[in-house]
Amino acid sequence: MEALEAAVKVLEEEGDALHWTRIQDLALRRGYLDPFAVSDVRKRLLTALAEGVRSGVLAKAGTGVYRLPETTEPSGQRR
Repeated sequence: MEALEAAVKVLEEEGDALHWTRIQDLALRRGYLDPFAVSDVRKRLLTALAEGVRSGVLAKAGTGVYRLPETTEPSGQRR
């Protein structure tokens, strides 16, 4: 699994904004990132998180804290 996919999956499962270190910890514990297959997990994750924010897949919620972007439901309510 790619680092951005792993981060999105962790954030979906947790349902709340998380610091990147917590995202990394959970992704490693749940087997979404393999430290033996991915060299420099930290660098890859941070790069993926930054790309995710630029592309709109993720949003920043503070220094080092990331969340899924808010979406608008068809009824007009924010999620």
